[in-house]
Amino acid sequence: MHHPGPPRFTTVGDAVELAPRDPDPDGSYDWTLIDTPIESETTVDDGAVEYLRPDVPGVYRIELEAPDDTHQLTVRAFPDERQPACFEISIDDFETPADEIDRVGVIGLFNDHLRGRDEAVREGDTYVFEAQLEPGIYNCTFIVNDGEEHVHREFTVAGPGRPRISLDATRDGEVIRIDADGRPPADSPAEAGDLDVTFCLDDRADLDESALEIDGQTARLPASAIDDPVHVHAVALDQRHSVRDTVVVGNGGDDISHPNEPPAWVETATIYEIYVRSFAGERVQTTFSALERRLPYIESLGVNTVWLTPILASPTEHGYHTTNFFEVATDLGTREEFESFVAACHERDIKVVFDLVINHADHEHPAFTQSAAGVSAFRDWFVWNERAEPDEDRSRGPGPSDMRAQRYFNWSHIPNFNYDEPAVRSFLLDVVEEWAPVVDGFRCDVAWGVPHGFWKEVRERVRDIDPEFLLLDETVPVHDPDYHDLEFDLHYGTRVYDTLRNIGSGDAPARALLDAVADAERAGFPDQAPQMRYVENHDEDRYLAEYGRDALRGAVAATFTMPGVPMIYAGQERGMTEYRGPIEWQSGDTGLTNVHRRLSDTRSETPALESGTLEQIEYDADTEQAVAFARATDDQRVIVALHFGPGTATVRLPAGIEATELVTGDTVEAAPKDGGVAVSVDDVVIVEAQS
Repeated sequence: MHHPGPPRFTTVGDAVELAPRDPDPDGSYDWTLIDTPIESETTVDDGAVEYLRPDVPGVYRIELEAPDDTHQLTVRAFPDERQPACFEISIDDFETPADEIDRVGVIGLFNDHLRGRDEAVREGDTYVFEAQLEPGIYNCTFIVNDGEEHVHREFTVAGPGRPRISLDATRDGEVIRIDADGRPPADSPAEAGDLDVTFCLDDRADLDESALEIDGQTARLPASAIDDPVHVHAVALDQRHSVRDTVVVGNGGDDISHPNEPPAWVETATIYEIYVRSFAGERVQTTFSALERRLPYIESLGVNTVWLTPILASPTEHGYHTTNFFEVATDLGTREEFESFVAACHERDIKVVFDLVINHADHEHPAFTQSAAGVSAFRDWFVWNERAEPDEDRSRGPGPSDMRAQRYFNWSHIPNFNYDEPAVRSFLLDVVEEWAPVVDGFRCDVAWGVPHGFWKEVRERVRDIDPEFLLLDETVPVHDPDYHDLEFDLHYGTRVYDTLRNIGSGDAPARALLDAVADAERAGFPDQAPQMRYVENHDEDRYLAEYGRDALRGAVAATFTMPGVPMIYAGQERGMTEYRGPIEWQSGDTGLTNVHRRLSDTRSETPALESGTLEQIEYDADTEQAVAFARATDDQRVIVALHFGPGTATVRLPAGIEATELVTGDTVEAAPKDGGVAVSVDDVVIVEAQS
């Protein structure tokens, strides 16, 4: 079915991709705007994949004439949320002498990280870049001349936070009642009951919109009208709009599901990331069989999810340059041996997450070599732009040598796929269909470089294969809740990661951790959008090498005690300092390994740590390197104190705590202090609050 998928919610100023699903590369597709707000002057072109750019708020309806049928898509555009943004950097912040700087380029998610698109303007001793951007935190890279120097800065664009919404559907006799719980952001003066809620039916439903009766934050559907499953979508409106939530009602109203929720097993997941080719050790080749033989060790860490960096054919050691999307790398073994590894993991109740790399291909992938050589069938598989300085010999006119395939950053050997080409979408959907039945989830590389609409299609496909399939997004360094809009289940917790780094370096107090956790709510992530907690990964320097063992122990304890899903990067627990180096099996830090084991066990044995809410508490400490908070469920409440510095910190906690420390099992030495109790904290203390 070529229907373009669920309705879209956007703002004026944001383009919405229009793309047929399951596209036939040889098919004919035609888009037509059939209804727009009266003031709108926007248009839609006639390619297979096009873009709607709403110019005024309101409802837009687009028709797709496809080989299988005629389909409609509804787009609801809310007012423009963009604010003036000014990114500045002093000329003194560059190492390059001022008189040698010819230009300063600017890249970030706001311009797709594409070099050469934007430049900063020099004003006196400052380089300035101005833009209109939605409120939020932005990472910006200033590039001197042709990439001789890169300087990274973080900027905040002021503005209101986003509301959040969750839907609950119940059957009440012959009526399906859908209640919206809309919550304003913390910076809003609005009360929850004051928020407007926009409900709508999915365009794919064989049901007229008038069947949905709306009364404030409640919608109703007659059960008799439901034959095939019906998707009901809703967003909450404050100064901005929320990420949608969705319920699916089927079987006459007897079946109700929540497609925006992650798989049930994610709540208790602990992830172990394996950088594949260095895992077996310095003198042993890593193979799937070698990985399988080390499963007893992996299991001993208390982890139940393994994420492997790419295992497909690639000329690189790290594997992110793919040359064949349907074959495993021969140096790792055969497909049968990979599937044996997966089966062995499943026997131990360990899930396997596969690194899906579909933003780009290696420049020696057959599709790219043929595209570069001008083979018409492949020319549009990649985005080709004119070179800034084409070849001097133009005696034969412009040719392929005058063009350059689009790439992000300075990734010179991995050109971007062109998602405007139906053949590319069809090919990459085949890749998804190839590997989804084999594993339990995808970690999606450069997720921010792939269109939202494509991820929505991927989600529906993998959930059809396995309703408990996981999608984890790499949206570094952005922290964008729109990736939870019927797309991803688990998100990189970049704000907490950055804060843990700043605490380790001494650039932030430990208390900043609480603000970092709250940032997900301010940004608009729904409650059912868990964040992955980590201190390092295969792209980052080792925390131990940067900040030392004391800070690492506190940071690791934070990842196991904050809300979210903890992730251990293989070697972190062995005290490694080389970020992609071979695991030090013999000489590693077994004491640190046991710290990870104890924290993992404590989390799995403590419901409040696995699924409880975070509560701020009154505490004080004799150092800024300590922080305390509570985690609570209906049946359990625990108090956590963390310390990131050397020696021991004294932290005053509320009175009424149990005597047994949950990580070590030791008795907590607590002295009365100012209406509470003072405890000594090396790296972490976790105690239950007395009922």
